Amino acid sequence: MTDLPAEHLQDQGIEETGIKPRAQRKMAPIVPAQNIAGRALVLVIAIMTFLSCLTFGAVTLVRDTASVWENQISREATIQIKPVEGLDMEAALAQASGIAGEFPGVKATRIIDRDATARLLEPWLGSGLNIDELPVPRLIIVTIDENNPPDFAAMRAAITPKLPSASLDDHRTWVDRLVAMARTTVTIGIAVLALMLSATVLTVVFATRGAMAGNGHIIEVLHFVGAEARFIAREFRHHFLVTGMKGAAAGGAAAILVFIVFSWWSSRNMATPQADQATALFGNFAIGSAGYFGVALMVLIIGALTAATSHVTVVAYLSDIDVRQPDGG
Repeated sequence: MTDLPAEHLQDQGIEETGIKPRAQRKMAPIVPAQNIAGRALVLVIAIMTFLSCLTFGAVTLVRDTASVWENQISREATIQIKPVEGLDMEAALAQASGIAGEFPGVKATRIIDRDATARLLEPWLGSGLNIDELPVPRLIIVTIDENNPPDFAAMRAAITPKLPSASLDDHRTWVDRLVAMARTTVTIGIAVLALMLSATVLTVVFATRGAMAGNGHIIEVLHFVGAEARFIAREFRHHFLVTGMKGAAAGGAAAILVFIVFSWWSSRNMATPQADQATALFGNFAIGSAGYFGVALMVLIIGALTAATSHVTVVAYLSDIDVRQPDGG
């Protein structure tokens, strides 16, 4: 049978039966019009996009925070001096700072003053704390040259005999563990993102098959009278592309709104001890321009994935019809 466009065959059949020409009659679409099932699909895609964008944003945030932690390893070390009986804390801080500052590779030293120390302890011990009444260690921040770090072993050997209650911490042990945990979190996030995209694909497959089942007799007639598979698939692809983009855009916009709210909350509470601790662990809750670009890209990917999935599903469905009825009977 010669493959003729479905519209031509429909016109020819109308003329032979004396029915009004196609131009005078409104033809029903191949794909069912927007209905309850269609709106439900938009909602499902919106939810999946929202969760995917949140996962992508969380992965971006954790990755950036891990990068900051890794940079801090090469930028700073800490000298901690514990208060002991008879120790002049201020003199000990100045002495330790002076010893550390003499080492090659040390850019600067900074003593954490009493007020800053009290702020660090405020989330656990409350406000109005007098650190002189408690055996609270005091800290010195040592800023080091990333390209030429000092000899930490030699620095410990120089400080410990003069100040037995002092200890030098280069943060490598616990920061390495945090970075490893962050990388594991990123890997889990990527796996969750892949699962969400897979769930979206399966949802579109079921929705496409449901739409084809609703108009199955029309699709089979069009196919057997000569309508090419790519013509029918194109109708479905266009329909599901619009549906997918609607849902993806709604989910992406909701995710961006969540990110903006968290960023605003973080900036508004920046001066509080709680925000200081949260910022130290997670950054400022801002995913940055790269994160927002990734959300937009995620919306486009889900929309395109929806269209491509429906196209492949329709082509596979029509191919199965040809296998089952090769003679068109």
